Amino acid sequence: MPEIERAGGRIHWRAEGPADAPALLFSNSLGSDLDLWRPQMEAVRDRRVIRYDTRGHGRSEGTSSWTIDLLGEDAVAVLDAAGVDRADFVGISLGGLTGMWLGIHAPARVGKLVLANTGAKIGTPDTWNQRINAVQTEGLAPIADSVLARWFTPGFAASEPDVVATIRHTLVTTSPAGYIACCEALREADLRNEIAAIQSPVLVVTGTHDLSTPPALGEFVRTRIEGARLVELPAAHISNVEQAAAFNTAMLDFFSA
Repeated sequence: MPEIERAGGRIHWRAEGPADAPALLFSNSLGSDLDLWRPQMEAVRDRRVIRYDTRGHGRSEGTSSWTIDLLGEDAVAVLDAAGVDRADFVGISLGGLTGMWLGIHAPARVGKLVLANTGAKIGTPDTWNQRINAVQTEGLAPIADSVLARWFTPGFAASEPDVVATIRHTLVTTSPAGYIACCEALREADLRNEIAAIQSPVLVVTGTHDLSTPPALGEFVRTRIEGARLVELPAAHISNVEQAAAFNTAMLDFFSA
C-alpha cells in the first residue's frame, strides 16, 4: 500500500478509480480509518478517489503530539503523492476540520468542500483533557461504548449491529498514542476567526441527533463562509454511515451543481 514518510510519521493512503477522472479526497474522523468511507465508494466510482488514514490511525503512524496544521499538511502531502494538483474534499468530524484548514491555507489544492458533522472549534479543553486522561489510564476499549453511543442513534445501532461492531473494532484497535495526539490537536484547534477566508464552495452536513458536534456548530460554519449550504440529516455523529443514501445524494447533488 502507498505510504508517505513525513514529519516523524508515516501516512498510509489509497487511490482508486480512473486516473484521468476528477479527484476526490476523503478524510476520516477521530477513532476511525479510511474504511469509514466504504458507504460512499459506489456513489463516486467515476471519480479518482483518494482515501488516507489520518496520522495515528489505521495504518498511519506518528510520534509525539501534533496540531491541525500538521494534519492539514498531511492531506496536502497525500495529494502530492497521488499526483493530484486539485481535488474536491469530503471530511467528517476531525476530517471536516482538516478540510477547513485546507480551504484556508491551501485553497489552490481543493475544489468543493463537504464538511460533515464538524465544527470550527470542537469541544472544550476540559472535555478533551478528560478524554485524554481516560485513554492514557485505561486505553480505548473502556470508552468505546460511550463513544459509539454518540456516533449512532439507538435505532441504527439496533438495526445494524454488524456495521457498528466493525466500526467499534477499528476504534478499539486504534493506537492509543495516535488517538491521544489527535485529541490534543482537536483541543487546540480553533478556526472560528479564519473560516470566513474560505472561498471554495462548501456544503455543511449536520446530524439532528449529533451530540459530539451539534447542528449549531455546523450552522456557525455555514454563516461564516459566504455561499455555504447546509443539509441536516436524521443521524447522530457518523452521518455518512447512518444515513449513507441521503448523505450520498446530498454530496453528489452538491458536486454536480
